Amino acid sequence: MAFKNIKGNVRNSLLDYFVSGKAVQYHSNQFGGAVTLSGLTATGGVISDYVDGSSVYRAHIFTSSGTFDVTAPGVYGDTVDCLIVGGGGGGGYSPSFGASGGGGGGVHYKTSLPVTTTTYPVNIGAGGAATIVGGSTSSPLAPSRTAAGGGGGGAGDGANGGGGASSGGGNWPGGSAGTASGASGHPGGIDVESPSPNANGWGNVGSAPSPPSSQGDGSGGGGAGSAGLTQSPLGANPGDGGQGVRYSTAYGPTNVVSYGGGGTGGLHNGPNPDISPLDSRPAALKGGSGYGGPNPNSAAGSGLPGGNGDAGTGGGGGGAGNKLGASGGGNGGSGVFVVRYQIGQLTATAKATGGAISYYGGKTIHTFTSTQPFSAPPSFNETVEFVAIGGGGGGADDGGGGGAGGWREQSVPMVGPQSFTVTIGAGGVCPGPQQSGTQGSATSFGPSYPIGGGGGGDSAYSGNPATGGPGVSGGGGSRYGGPGAGGPATGAPFPGTPGTSPTAGWGAAGGAGIEGPPAASGGGGGAGGTGGTAPGPATGGYGGPGIQLPSTFRDPKSRVGFPGPGGGNYWFAGGGGGGYWTPGSPAGAGGAGGGPGAPTNPEGLGWAGAAAGPGPYPPAVPGVNAAANSGSGGSGSSGGPYPSPGGKGGSGGSGIVIIAYPS
Repeated sequence: MAFKNIKGNVRNSLLDYFVSGKAVQYHSNQFGGAVTLSGLTATGGVISDYVDGSSVYRAHIFTSSGTFDVTAPGVYGDTVDCLIVGGGGGGGYSPSFGASGGGGGGVHYKTSLPVTTTTYPVNIGAGGAATIVGGSTSSPLAPSRTAAGGGGGGAGDGANGGGGASSGGGNWPGGSAGTASGASGHPGGIDVESPSPNANGWGNVGSAPSPPSSQGDGSGGGGAGSAGLTQSPLGANPGDGGQGVRYSTAYGPTNVVSYGGGGTGGLHNGPNPDISPLDSRPAALKGGSGYGGPNPNSAAGSGLPGGNGDAGTGGGGGGAGNKLGASGGGNGGSGVFVVRYQIGQLTATAKATGGAISYYGGKTIHTFTSTQPFSAPPSFNETVEFVAIGGGGGGADDGGGGGAGGWREQSVPMVGPQSFTVTIGAGGVCPGPQQSGTQGSATSFGPSYPIGGGGGGDSAYSGNPATGGPGVSGGGGSRYGGPGAGGPATGAPFPGTPGTSPTAGWGAAGGAGIEGPPAASGGGGGAGGTGGTAPGPATGGYGGPGIQLPSTFRDPKSRVGFPGPGGGNYWFAGGGGGGYWTPGSPAGAGGAGGGPGAPTNPEGLGWAGAAAGPGPYPPAVPGVNAAANSGSGGSGSSGGPYPSPGGKGGSGGSGIVIIAYPS
């Protein structure tokens, strides 16, 4: 029996009943016999339902840490398949040459893992900033199968690459690649299980630079599928990163994703007018990795930063272009944990493809946590509701919190055929000590519906103005050289209830800092309201509040979004809390993320600012990174004793796009 024989509301009702995961059997005299419909009853992550052959599967996709809760057994057996990907390593930098790429995160895949009715924590590894190793991804659901993070690219002229599941590339001249702890020898193909007893997943070494006669281009970081490649000795051709590996676990056989690719090396002085240097890898095997930093003017000192790895793929960051400092290496992509199990034998179909597809309330929902294509056939003719959120801004060192990414909400008629790319904006970063946070990148539901990122927090070091950085929501103002005003917002004030937003999206200004000592910085603006001005000399300003998704998208099976006021879920795009500095005791407190009520659930609306310890000269405490796909701003760090450098501000969260239309 197939759904094509079921007409009108009967079909939709059966489909909703089927994918709810609650039915054990459905008896119908109309269709004859008993049809088995249920797998496990479980919640957590972003839900994706798809058909593979004659079987229907449900996947739970975790791009930030959470829990997988099994509440009832299933009729197809109490086992799951797990895909586990560590965070990618950050790309390298070189003050005199092009730099090498970061290594991809390790990739594990295991089938038929037993589960019981319990709660399994899931920890997602963050992508590494420039030259930094990525974080590990793990869960007791897949014991002894931690996916290690990728190693960073070389940090300086002639520096060695960092070690990891796949290692980073070494810099010219003379640097060696780091050591890879992952298992080499992936045979290619799709859905290949990882070896045992290796506990770090698939991984390979990055590349050492070419001989001294070469042109100083960067080499590639290692990937889960192959080793990184060396730069060409002829110049103008940096080394490709190692290939990623392909799995259908998250989205099914029609949307296979490549994970764990190594970052490409940056360009030295060769002519290359493109924004992205040549990369011989097929697009399907780049594994979410970042491109190498180009040198569009073919001139010394004119290189550009390397590209970031895609969130949720474990791709390595691209190496910096010619003669850039520590801020030039691309960030590694965060990791992912995917759990899948069978839920049925019927054919459930969506009217379009792209992202994680689920069904709730008579609607088909597509959730995009990484950049992917969206495609609809000529028969498609629906009103599509969507929410698109830009990347959050980075927090500053000893300064303001980052502003949230813009929130664009709209209903649009869409007639097929349609084919375009949904782009997910990366979060901003704090490049290093005594630096301001950078603005988050724009997200776009196709070319017609872009929304910008959040503003970075400001540190006011090294001649930076004390005013927070601009964005759809502005970054927090600095306590240093202040009182620094909050960053201006290009977005419109949120009216308090969900609904159609202006083209510029919802967004708000950051809060102001106050001068000291003691002193404190303002919180970043949230999509739902302004960031807080520092309320006192030892307390940073709170981040502005976020916004809760409209009811259309609040599928109780899925835990998309984060907790907010009153314990409710589905919140995004809060501002990061401001940091503070004081030369004496007692200790102060960083600003809470996402509004005054956030300390109990700070992850829902932004992130709490960092707080320094007691003592006459407390050490600097780094800011806190916002979660992947939250669109929230990172918090500012708390400062140490001047003039020693403080801790880096937290990174902003990447954006997200969610769409819905009638099933």
